[in-house]
Amino acid sequence: MIKVVRGNPTPEELAAALAVVQARAAAAPTAPSGATGTRDAWADPARVALARRPSPGPTSWARTYWPA
Repeated sequence: MIKVVRGNPTPEELAAALAVVQARAAAAPTAPSGATGTRDAWADPARVALARRPSPGPTSWARTYWPA
């Protein structure tokens, strides 16, 4: 349901606004049936960070940006 909160649109203006909303809804990409929104473990940056934990030494500053 769409509700006009302010103003007094004409029927033509309201029809134009609804046409835009319907066109945007129809053009919205749909997720493939197999997509769950989770990423594979190999693409997880935390996996790489576990192997590159900072350790004391002259180059330890280079590894400090990796998540823990």
